[in-house]
Amino acid sequence: MDMTNGSIFRKLVSYSIPLVLGNLFQLAYNAVDSMIAGRFIGTDALAATGMASPIMNILILGISGICMGAGVLMSSFFGGNDHEKLKKELSTLLVFGTFFSVAVAALGIIFAYPLLHAMNVPQSIIDITALYIRIVFIGAPFTYFYNALSQALKSVGDSKTPLKFLMASSILNCVSDLFFIGYMGFGIMCSAVTTTVAQMVSALLCFAYIYRKVPMLSLKPREIKVDRNLLKTTLSYGSVTALQQACQPIGKLLIQSAVNTLGVVTIAAYNAVTRIDDFAFTPEQQISHGITTFVAQNKGAGNTKRMLQGFRRGMLLETIYFFLIASAVFLFNEGIMHLFISGDGAEEVIKEGQLYLSTMAFLYIFPAYTNGIQGFFRGVGNMSVTLVSTFIQASMRVLFTFILVPHMGIHAIAYACAIGWVLMLLFEVPYYFYYKRKHLTPAQAA
Repeated sequence: MDMTNGSIFRKLVSYSIPLVLGNLFQLAYNAVDSMIAGRFIGTDALAATGMASPIMNILILGISGICMGAGVLMSSFFGGNDHEKLKKELSTLLVFGTFFSVAVAALGIIFAYPLLHAMNVPQSIIDITALYIRIVFIGAPFTYFYNALSQALKSVGDSKTPLKFLMASSILNCVSDLFFIGYMGFGIMCSAVTTTVAQMVSALLCFAYIYRKVPMLSLKPREIKVDRNLLKTTLSYGSVTALQQACQPIGKLLIQSAVNTLGVVTIAAYNAVTRIDDFAFTPEQQISHGITTFVAQNKGAGNTKRMLQGFRRGMLLETIYFFLIASAVFLFNEGIMHLFISGDGAEEVIKEGQLYLSTMAFLYIFPAYTNGIQGFFRGVGNMSVTLVSTFIQASMRVLFTFILVPHMGIHAIAYACAIGWVLMLLFEVPYYFYYKRKHLTPAQAA
C-alpha cells in the first residue's frame, strides 16, 4: 500500500485494522496459555504464567523494537522508491538478528532463576515458572525472524499477510493447548512448547511467502550480507526503539515484584487483568504503528503536509477506539474475569480483578493519545523523544505503585498508571508543537 496518495483516513484504517487483529492474535498466545493453565492446571499455573509474562514481554518488545526501528527506514526507502536500499536494510536486519536472537536465548536460559528470585517469586511456583521461561526463550530466534519479516511487509504497506500467518499459528497454539493440556492432562511445560512451536510456524510461513510472492523483498544468497552504514543507522534507530519498547515490560516486572508480596490470589488476579490490559492497549499501539508507517512513507516522499494530516486522522482513530474499549471493559469486566479462572478461590480472584478493571476502563484514553504522538515521532525518525517520554511514564508508574499498593492493593496500579500517562503527555504535547514550529515551515505545517 502506497500511503503517499489517496484517501488518508481510508488508508490508515485499512492498514491499521490488520495490525490490530494480528497483534490481538499474538496476545492470544499468552492469553490462551493463561486461561487453559488456570482452568485445567490450577491457580499456581495461572500465577506462574503471570510471573513469566513481564519477562516474555521484555523479550518480545525488545525484539520488535529493533525491527520497528528498521521498519521506519524501510518505509522511508519504499516511499522514496529506493528498492535497492530497502533490500540491503532487510538483509542487514536478518544477519544481525541471527546472532542477536541466539545470544538473547542463551542469556534467558542461563539467568532464569536469578531473574525470578529478583522478582520475589514464591518458592512454591519458582521451578515451574523457570521451566516455562526457559522453553519460551528457546523460541527467541523464531520471534525475531517473524518480527523482522513481518515488519518488512508492513513497511511496503502489506499489513494483511502477517495477520494471516499469526491467525494460523494462534489457532495451532489454541488447539494444541486444548488437546495436550485440556484433554491429555499435560502440565505447564506443554503450554510453553506449544507457544514456541506456534512462533516457529509463523516465522516459516512469513519467510516462504516473501520468497515466493514479494520480489522486492526476496534476497538472493549473494545479497545476504551486512551493510555497515545501514547497520549503524539501524542500531541507532532500533536500539533506542528497543529500549523504549522494553521500558514498559521492565516497569511491569518491577510492579510484578510489588504484587508478588500480596499472595497467590492477588498474583493470579493481576495476571488476568494485565492480559486484559494488553488486549485493550494493543489496538492503540497498532494505530500508532499505522501512523508511523504513514508518516515515514510521506517523509520519504517529501510530502510534509500530508504527513501531518495523517497524524491528525490517526489521533481521531485513537479517540474512537477509546470509547469502544472503555465501554466494553467497564460493562463486561466480570464475565471477562470468568474466562481466566474457575474452581476453588475463583470468586476472590474475580473480585480483585473487577475492582481494578472498573477503574482502568476510564483511563485507556491516556495511552491512546501517548501512543499516537509516539507514532508520529517514530515516523519522522526522532526516536529519543519516544524513549524519554516512555521512561517518564514507566518510572512514575513504578514509583507510585510501590507507594500505593501496600495500602490499596492492585487497585492502586490503575491510579499509578494514570499518573505516569499524564506526566508523559505533559512532556510529549509541548514537544510536538515545538518540533512542528522548529522543523516545519508554516506552509508545510498548515
